[in-house]
Amino acid sequence: MFPIIPANTATAASANDEGIFGYGHTPSLVSTTNLVSNAGVVSSDVTGVGTARYYLAACEYGGDKGIFGFGNNGSYVSMTNLVSNAGVVASDQAATTGTARDGPAACEYGGDKGIFGFGYTGSVTGVTNLVSNAGVVASDVAGVGTARKQVAACEYGGDKGIFGFGNDGSYASMTNLVSNTGVVASDQAATTGTDRAYLAACSFGGDKGIFGFGYCGAPLHYTNITNLVSNTGVVASDTAGVGPDRQSPGACEYDGDKGIFGFGHDGVGGRVSSTQLVSNAGVVASNQAATTGTARCYLAACSFN
Repeated sequence: MFPIIPANTATAASANDEGIFGYGHTPSLVSTTNLVSNAGVVSSDVTGVGTARYYLAACEYGGDKGIFGFGNNGSYVSMTNLVSNAGVVASDQAATTGTARDGPAACEYGGDKGIFGFGYTGSVTGVTNLVSNAGVVASDVAGVGTARKQVAACEYGGDKGIFGFGNDGSYASMTNLVSNTGVVASDQAATTGTDRAYLAACSFGGDKGIFGFGYCGAPLHYTNITNLVSNTGVVASDTAGVGPDRQSPGACEYDGDKGIFGFGHDGVGGRVSSTQLVSNAGVVASNQAATTGTARCYLAACSFN
């Protein structure tokens, strides 16, 4: 007789169990990282590896690993740093591809691949770069949709992605869906949510996503609003924010179906290290009482393991 194999065993997909925040602006540029446990607890600083920089992006690849890429270290760069399934960050990859830029976003697609997209090279761009399931970054793919910077991105639908919001010369709320083969679609006709940039996004609930926080114009229009993304890529209208208004946080999935926003700049006291957990129903909690890690902004985050 054939053996009985319980559901959700060896053939199950990676659970995206842990996360990592990395790099940023303190106001010095740093490569410091902070691991996120499967209970949403953020660790103290881990000594940085790779080129210190800010305005970078990060995503999962390979089902259980991560990659930080692009950014600015005083000039636009295209280097990447791989993250192992134990959360160890590698030194800069020797071979870099793609247009050097800052202010891009990144997300997983296809179950085990990633994509970096959009950003600023001295002017806004819509170029994208696919990441293989071995962490190899491909050369530029011509941009689709409105070129812009300081966007956010996350996975939705289990194997698809979405880029959203940003700045194309003014604050925007358009979104661009990414198919499970990494093809970016044109701007969605219907857009919702407050126009803003310098926000973050992550997946939750196994097949949904959330955009949160950001900056929507002077003077000091920092916000904590969020917008949920359905499992078909539909972005909901604003949900009243929880936690401090801030821009330029990071966000990632943890514990398989939950999310976390962390760090950023609150426009009042400056850089923060506070975090907000996101339940598997997309509900954002208030600040965690205990926060660790160097307060900073313009960082990136992704899940691993």
